[in-house]
Amino acid sequence: MSEPESMGKYMYCVIRCREPRQFATLGIGERGDIVYTVSHEDLAAVVSDSPIIEYESSRRNMMAHTLVLEEVMRDFAILPIRFGTVAPSGETIQEQVLKRRCEDINNLLNEVEGRKELGLKAFWFEDMVLREIVEENPPIRQLRDKLAGPPPQQSYQERIRLGEMVQIALGKKRDADAEMILARLRPLAYRCKSNPTVSDQMILNAAFLVDVSREAEFDQAVQQLDAEMGSRRMLKYVDQVPPYNFVSITIKWDQ
Repeated sequence: MSEPESMGKYMYCVIRCREPRQFATLGIGERGDIVYTVSHEDLAAVVSDSPIIEYESSRRNMMAHTLVLEEVMRDFAILPIRFGTVAPSGETIQEQVLKRRCEDINNLLNEVEGRKELGLKAFWFEDMVLREIVEENPPIRQLRDKLAGPPPQQSYQERIRLGEMVQIALGKKRDADAEMILARLRPLAYRCKSNPTVSDQMILNAAFLVDVSREAEFDQAVQQLDAEMGSRRMLKYVDQVPPYNFVSITIKWDQ
């Protein structure tokens, strides 16, 4: 017979909240656990009861974590906590997080209060971009035309050189397109972070921390960019996500 699992508190985020709160979204693990706050003075951790286990980064678990954050964000500025963080007890959270790290937490919460994280990804359509590169670069166009006649085995090295020239031109165009977008949106954001692109078609993968008072202005600027790019580029705009790109907290428990 296996030993019963030790129980702890699964942590989602930290907020400013003095009074006890419960939330409608159920906790991770599909056990039906209530999500509630553990408080110290005016800081509170949003938690649910949980076995002290290592949670698999499955879509189901990640979604359960995110749904809690999305509900809490409707009423509070949040400091998201790394997925899979389980505290030994509520008292440990109070002592090692809310009390010991209160100054750091308050400073981080000040960064996000009255602001939203907005995400923007930009993509190009490869056929159109390659056509633009050929049109804009006479040496590439001339070499392409030259290679239209001879069979591939007779022009192997030149075809390699053409591929290298195209890759260099693609990199320059990606950088130019990304900077053009950022130059339009960066002045409207409190902070901006560029993340690595994850495909050859992606131009930009950026996050913006935007004052709520400027959100409509930022939205309009994105719409204007999208209209100007037309069928040449595609923008994917994500409205209000947990502010992982700008503030988050990783916790290690005292032994």
